[in-house]
Amino acid sequence: MTSPLVIDTNVTIVANGQAEQAPLDCVSACIVALQDARHKRPVLIDDLGLILDEYRRYLSFAGQPGPGDSFFKWLWDNQANELYCRAVTITAQDEREFLEFPDDPDLAGFDRSDRKFVAVAIASAAFPVVLNASDTRSWGTYQEPLAKHSVRIEFLCPELMKERG
Repeated sequence: MTSPLVIDTNVTIVANGQAEQAPLDCVSACIVALQDARHKRPVLIDDLGLILDEYRRYLSFAGQPGPGDSFFKWLWDNQANELYCRAVTITAQDEREFLEFPDDPDLAGFDRSDRKFVAVAIASAAFPVVLNASDTRSWGTYQEPLAKHSVRIEFLCPELMKERG
């Protein structure tokens, strides 16, 4: 099995076709990535339930009508199965949002709502890949400072990073 994944919510939203800026090939890339996660790579979430809570705000427990919803239902149903999903311990903190988030001035402007994904990636010590589809503000802008802390990002829709990043 290849390295685990941390999946930003925007990947599921794009897979559902709910991002106007995402062209069809971007939507397809997100669908394929979510299918790959279900069959080949464990998905990392946090033990505080923050990632699942965010997914819940944008996705349906019914698993319908889109591929992002289907992925969320599958992940919810398999969250206790370590073959598919692993909960990583992270520590909530006021200043950086999470103790595991790097204390790095180059990351001071990183979106606070996305820090949980970085904290999980770092705390896992498994060097997972963070999947991003359409978020240029966090992932596109801070790719180099995150790389200094061994956070690897896979841009499923690189054309969006060029246009906006």
